[in-house]
Amino acid sequence: MGFESARKLADAVLLEGYVLYPYRASSTKNRFRWAFGVVGPRKWSESGGCEEWWIETQCLLEPPARLRGTLRFLHAEARMVESPDGRALESLDCGGRLLVPWDEGRVREIELCDLLGSKAIPFSVEGEESVEEVRDAAGRLAGRLRKRVLPLRGVVRVRLEPVEADRPLLRLCVRVENESPCADAACTSTTVPRDEALRSSLIAAHLLLEARGTGFLSLVDPPEWAAPAAAACKQSRSWPVLAGPPGSRDTVLAAPIILYDHAAIAPESPTDLFDNTEIDEILALRTMTLTDEEKREARATDPRARALIDRVDSLPPEMMSKLHGALRGLHRGEMVPKPAP
Repeated sequence: MGFESARKLADAVLLEGYVLYPYRASSTKNRFRWAFGVVGPRKWSESGGCEEWWIETQCLLEPPARLRGTLRFLHAEARMVESPDGRALESLDCGGRLLVPWDEGRVREIELCDLLGSKAIPFSVEGEESVEEVRDAAGRLAGRLRKRVLPLRGVVRVRLEPVEADRPLLRLCVRVENESPCADAACTSTTVPRDEALRSSLIAAHLLLEARGTGFLSLVDPPEWAAPAAAACKQSRSWPVLAGPPGSRDTVLAAPIILYDHAAIAPESPTDLFDNTEIDEILALRTMTLTDEEKREARATDPRARALIDRVDSLPPEMMSKLHGALRGLHRGEMVPKPAP
């Protein structure tokens, strides 16, 4: 139950900063992408690359336990626009269809079953390439759209160990390593820029972990008897919090963004705007003010950006009014002054 309900929150983490307003490839802020949760290829990283090649999370749970998990990340897919003779183009406008180069993100999920004991779980994703011919209204070849994803290879190292505490307690350690080859055989920080290394990286990498027959302990607000063990847990670019409905303890989201326990997407949010802690009303209104040409470029940038523009353009007035503000945590909707000391 908690595992599935946590996926929506995990998706918001996955797509944080994926493509920022004004949702166009030409926007300066969209030229340095994917600032969170990048696990770069090891050889590139160790040669001085600006992203680490591993992440690790540690969390606590009570025995006995049956454990499973999912490693989730984005896999960059390079989209290149070419002329009929194979030259790279900055854009191609053909019959009203605008094409621009961009790196899309494919969601990848690696299932991790039976996480008991100590083990290494290797994983791999095959590379692939496709070419689409672009023809004008007369059927003449105007260009090509080439898409390419590079192969990925890595390992998830799991360790489950007892912890000294007043009650039986276990520490679960999960480390994700990227052993992917780079496109460049030398693959050093000087030969491969970050934009290219991202294509051999796990992007926005995070873990969903589920315990059956037991429960995880909060590291944000641990019970007093487990506080020393919680303080001893070490996180490396991946922070675990309880996920799912409030009060549940069967699911942990280990994310590159620090969250509170049982974080949730606001029910008023009508769509994903690729900006965590979204100010939906402002972003929706600003998106509506884009010119037709700007919206055309945004739609050409990415399928997710195109869907976002279409959804915002079709928001009905009653849904917009819900974005104007919400109050939570007030007693009977009233603000009661504190008594004088």
